[in-house]
Amino acid sequence: MRSEEDRPVAGFPFSAVVGQDQLRLALILCAVHPGIGGVLVRGEKGTAKSTVVRALTALLPAVDDAGTTRPARLVELPVGATEDRVIGSIDLEKVLRDGERAFQPGLLAAAHQGVLYVDEVNLLHDHLVDVLLDAAAMGRVHIERDGISHSHPAKFVLVGTMNPEEGELRPQLLDRFGLAVDVAASRDVDVRMEVVRRRLDYERDPEAFVARYESADEELAAEILTAREKLDSVELSNRELRRIASLCASFDVDGMRADLVLARTATAHAAWRGDSEVTAEDVRVAAELTLPHRRRRDPFDEPGLDQQQLDDALEQADQDAQSQVEDDARDGEPEPLENPEGRGPDEDRGPEDGGPEEGGPEDEGPDDDGPEDPDGPGGGVRATDRPSAPPAGEFKAKLLEVPGVGEGAPGRRSRSMSSRGRVVRSTRERGHGLHLTSTVFAAAESQVARGRTAGRLRLAPADLRGAIREGREGNLIVFVVDASGSMAARDRLSAATGAVVSLLRDAYQRRDKVAVITVRGREAELVLPPTSSVDIAVRRLQSMRTGGKSPLAEGFLRAREVVLRERLRDPQRRALVVTLTDGRATGGKDALHRARVAAHLLADASVASIVVDCETGLVRLGLAAELARELRGGYVRLAELSAQQVAGVVRAAA
Repeated sequence: MRSEEDRPVAGFPFSAVVGQDQLRLALILCAVHPGIGGVLVRGEKGTAKSTVVRALTALLPAVDDAGTTRPARLVELPVGATEDRVIGSIDLEKVLRDGERAFQPGLLAAAHQGVLYVDEVNLLHDHLVDVLLDAAAMGRVHIERDGISHSHPAKFVLVGTMNPEEGELRPQLLDRFGLAVDVAASRDVDVRMEVVRRRLDYERDPEAFVARYESADEELAAEILTAREKLDSVELSNRELRRIASLCASFDVDGMRADLVLARTATAHAAWRGDSEVTAEDVRVAAELTLPHRRRRDPFDEPGLDQQQLDDALEQADQDAQSQVEDDARDGEPEPLENPEGRGPDEDRGPEDGGPEEGGPEDEGPDDDGPEDPDGPGGGVRATDRPSAPPAGEFKAKLLEVPGVGEGAPGRRSRSMSSRGRVVRSTRERGHGLHLTSTVFAAAESQVARGRTAGRLRLAPADLRGAIREGREGNLIVFVVDASGSMAARDRLSAATGAVVSLLRDAYQRRDKVAVITVRGREAELVLPPTSSVDIAVRRLQSMRTGGKSPLAEGFLRAREVVLRERLRDPQRRALVVTLTDGRATGGKDALHRARVAAHLLADASVASIVVDCETGLVRLGLAAELARELRGGYVRLAELSAQQVAGVVRAAA
């Protein structure tokens, strides 16, 4: 943690930032109305994300603290922070000195009425992100732990920055951020020149540079304070509230948080303009900051907001609002809503309601599935002759889990012991940090024997207890996808591709790194090296070509190579190889035997694995199950991969 001193160091002025107008506006609106819930800043490196956030603190109103006035603080939360450091913990000094339980506030308390800045928020452990967002939304922190019951205010401007190339936030966490802004470096030459010029001027003489923009920053600070004071008097009419509700319904956002945040942001924007009433323009500006990240339900949806769609939705909302005004004027009061969801007579009705059945004649396309391609000499399809089949319907995949307990990067897949996990028990060993409660209790039992009657608690080395923390880790998931001729029948490959997409979505939610290897022809191709951006994996998968023979041996060897190389880069991240195949190895001489040998080599490298059997039809050879035994891993049929169909957890055997 790094807190700014009460006398802040001259930083780069907010008014001196070139471009990034939407980011600056989002930060100002959150400063006017902290209840908006913070800003998520997404963008490539080197786009002044951190510079703008740090400059915001100087614009915030002064804080009354214990009868004195001090500037607002900037509190930075490091990625490696523990839960105790964030929310607070037992005041150990007071316990040892006075023998009393007391609470020591954490970073959330320090950030009260200031800015809490989290760089690389997408790399922060999920449960800590939940804590931050809860505090930002509620304005208070409630602690019930270690025999302590405590509550304190925590109203702050929460700002998180991230580079999407390093991995995404889960949709549930995206929704919790009030506003989101995508930033990128300008492609305008004049703008880029001005950015460089101002930065060089600042580095040459920081004090003179800050003085040049001092009056502009002071004016901005005064405008923020005025807008804060005006906020409660800004009127949000029923017409504009209807516009807000109509917009959120048009964009099909989940829940009601978007409506609330949009209303707060529009009100803050009106106050910032100095107006006493929210207008359509305020709603539009608020929508551009509030809705884009809420439309993205998973990493495979395109980010951003289509301006034409926004224009159409605003026009429709305006028509709805005008119609309601006319109805109110004509009738004197609003009419009851007979059809609150606005459905047509047959819209969204299923077979039980008398509506059309899914997959009925109107939904059926031509049946163009050709015969399965032979694998014999000269058989199969050339890689350039057939694109991959479109994915079949996706589903919620079962949890595929690496066995045992690891110590890898925080995630949501396999069990792990970590310095950042939740404390589950104490130990006499070193553990991950000090277990304060158990240490104090152990010491308390010996105070009489040690002759203590008053004063500080008397500790001995034997009293110390370590903390055992358990959480979940992210893994490296290596997909080996058989794209050979025997898999190229449309229904089979379509189902396999749909399964991979479902597993990739699951990997995204569990904070895994993924790699994709395709097997066809005479080689195994690493189409995607290990990465945290699983949406790239989906795009590569959709452009995958199929056909030819099935060199499964090369696929297993390439997977082994990828895993061993990654172990050198990240020794703590455990790997799981997921192979989707029908087991019909045909690439090269004695292909099936070579595949078994390669599978055995992969198992000898202590790599957890699971085979998803894609074989279909009345006659089954069972080759995929044999390969699973050679891999000493798990085995599941493709139809059993859905969590809805089979209960329980599949764990790959060690």
